[in-house]
Amino acid sequence: MQIIDTHTHIYLPEFDSDRDEVVERSVSNGIIRMLMPNIDADSVERMLSAERRYQGICLPMIGLHPTSVKEDYPSQLNTLEKLFSEHKFIAIGEIGIDLYWDKTFLDEQIIALRRQILFAIDKGLPVVIHSRDSFPEVFSILDEFQGKGLKGVLHAFTGTVNDAQKAINLGFKLGIGGIVTFKNSGLDKVVRETGPEHLILETDSPYLAPSPHRGKRNESSYLRIINKKLAEIFGITEKKVADITLGNSMELFNI
Repeated sequence: MQIIDTHTHIYLPEFDSDRDEVVERSVSNGIIRMLMPNIDADSVERMLSAERRYQGICLPMIGLHPTSVKEDYPSQLNTLEKLFSEHKFIAIGEIGIDLYWDKTFLDEQIIALRRQILFAIDKGLPVVIHSRDSFPEVFSILDEFQGKGLKGVLHAFTGTVNDAQKAINLGFKLGIGGIVTFKNSGLDKVVRETGPEHLILETDSPYLAPSPHRGKRNESSYLRIINKKLAEIFGITEKKVADITLGNSMELFNI
């Protein structure tokens, strides 16, 4: 059984003491690729170092995370776009809007998101969208680009059935991680209505560890827990879920 973790921050300091062991453990659990979203200009070198160390396993994206959008966002974007010309990246991400922590830079987040979407379309790459407490704002922007070749994933999806259908109609996949295993999340009911054909798997490690590891450091090997939960929800085998989501991931990210 082979699985792709489509969203892991394996390069962050939380893994500095045992990163080799975490990657080895993940590979031994059938995780064949670990896709790494970027955060800002300062995180790129750590991410590319992980790519070099785990060649063919850890694959990088480039983007400015919405919580990193501050007064200097234009220069940050200029730096990241320049880096794109110097290295191969598989997606533009992690980008989006986050209204959970701070609404101070909402206007700047919107401008940065539009610019990065246009960049993704120009380069023919998918986008990885962060949409915490911001589905209306995100969908409003995504609607502007409908029919223009935009594709991607709503990372850490926690929306309603209607939100899921909106995303699917826009040509997006839903990124499903540890939240689906949380007892009262309600996400199990949403994905049951959606079906596995629109899903890809992710951990967002070191964050959002699935039950029974909730509250602890997450890692890509725990993707097996998420895959098992989805198999239970859909009433199909774990291998069937893995095969479907693997195909979805490979197609979206052109792996």
